[in-house]
This record gives sequence, structure tokens and C-alpha cells, in this order.
Amino acid sequence: MDLGIIGLGRMGSQIAQRLTRNGHRVVGYDRNPAAIQRLKTLGIEGADSLEQLVQSLPSPHILWLMVPAGKPVDETLEALQSMLEGGDIVIDGGNSYYKDTLRRAETLKKQGIVLVDVGTSGGIWGLEQGFSLMVGGPPEIVETLRPIFETLAPAPDKGWAHVGPVGAGHFVKMVHNGIEYGLMQAYAEGFAILKAKKEFELDLAQVAEVWRFGSVIRSWLLDLIAETLHENADLRGIAPYVQDSGEGRWTVKEAIDLDIPAPVITLSLLQRIRSRLHDPFTEKLLAALRHKFGGHPIVPEGEVE
Repeated sequence: MDLGIIGLGRMGSQIAQRLTRNGHRVVGYDRNPAAIQRLKTLGIEGADSLEQLVQSLPSPHILWLMVPAGKPVDETLEALQSMLEGGDIVIDGGNSYYKDTLRRAETLKKQGIVLVDVGTSGGIWGLEQGFSLMVGGPPEIVETLRPIFETLAPAPDKGWAHVGPVGAGHFVKMVHNGIEYGLMQAYAEGFAILKAKKEFELDLAQVAEVWRFGSVIRSWLLDLIAETLHENADLRGIAPYVQDSGEGRWTVKEAIDLDIPAPVITLSLLQRIRSRLHDPFTEKLLAALRHKFGGHPIVPEGEVE
């Protein structure tokens, strides 16, 4: 199957490689010429413009977008509109907000262009182990694209599914990432407790290895924790600054809109936000209030270890 991939970052490049290795013809494009050149060095076709990309593919055109969520997706689709025609298929494989996906699908539908949303998970391991794909879109279109999904997944019958109409793929991926926040936070808190018990002199990497096998909390995340602790037991050189890419926020907002309590996911998101505050006003005000009503001492700035 012939398709174009727009956005040749880490995952976009890996998707192109996995498809090419398995007999699909891929043409890649990125705004960064160096990314296109890297793809060409792997023996994969590259286009120097969106126009060249579309012209190099047979009709109906199949384009897979792997560009950052938000404005970049809208800008890319706007640039493509004059080049595409009825019957063409655009696959958004990035982490777009599902409500944006619904809006974009309606816009493209007016031109006879179908939008398929694919929540894509797999990180840096997807090339070798396969990607987890959550697909939303019309059943007949998804069936047409089946060879692509079967190639990218860990196995033709594992790790991917048509989960519902357009928007459903990105919705499921959104919740997937919210769960990921909670799981990561629970692991991090647990290992912090282990580390704080100084008298036992616990080897955290050893504990992680024990838990990896036979334990109910074994997981790929735990595998990565064990690997990390073997490499850097004290996590030297790593700042306690945790980014979030948006999916956790969207999950919390959706939970509120649906009146579904999600305290673990919500608190894990708040912890990430808290980690980025260098001089938190909240705790300073709490200290000042304790002093005002109870006479509790205030620790001056610069004296906290």
C-alpha cells in the first residue's frame, strides 16, 4: 500500500521504517530538510514539499500525519486542502484532542475527504516491537487501511483495534495517557518510600527486578524503572521537573464534564505541575498563615535543605 507520512520526528520516522520494511511504499515529508535527508539515507523516499508528496502518490491519496497536536495539525490540513480530492484519506496519528478531531473531520467531509484518527502509543520501542493503535473512523475506510495497521501493530491480530467512529481513537488514547500518568505517579511514590527507609539500605534496582516477575504490579513501566535504577541508582543529573503534553489535562477535563471522579489521574497531573514550580507561592502562604494564627516559626529563604 502506498502512503505519505507528514512529520518525520522520532515516531513518524519509525512508522515509515516499519511500513517500508514490510513491503509498503512510503513517501515522507517534513518541514525540516534534515529530517527528509535522514529518511532518504534509510532507503525511504522523501518529498521536498507537500505538493511533491501528494503528486508522488496514486489516487486515492493516503496521508498519515505525525505532527504536534493543535495548531500544526490545522495548518497542515489547511495547506493540503487545495491538493486533495474527494475520496482521499487523511490519518491523524498524533495525540490530537478528540474534539479538534471531530471538528476537522466535519470540515474535510465537506470536500469528500475522510479523516481517520489513530491514537498511537509505543514510544521509542515501536519500530522493533510494534505500536499500539486505537483507530477511529468509518468502518469501510478502516477496513481499507487494515494492512497498514496490521503492519504497525505488534501482530496483525494484537495491539490495534477499530474502537469506534471518528474521534474515538484519539479519545481512547487520551484516557490511555491519563492512566499512564497515574501509574507512573504510583510507582514513583512507592520507590520514594523505599528510598526513604535508610536503615534497611534497600537496593531499589534489586526490588524492581523482584517485582518484574510474578508480581501483580509487573509491567513495562516497571521494566523501565528497573533499567533506569540499574543505570543511575540515585538519579543523579535529573532535575525533578516533569512535563505534561496535554493528554492528562484533557482526561481530567473530560472526567469533570462526565461527572466521573478520577482522583488518581487528577492528582498525578497536579504533581507534574507542582514539580515545575521553582518558588511555590502556595507553600509560602501556608507557612505565613501558620505563623499568623499559631505563632509557628517561619523558616527563612535559603535555610531549607
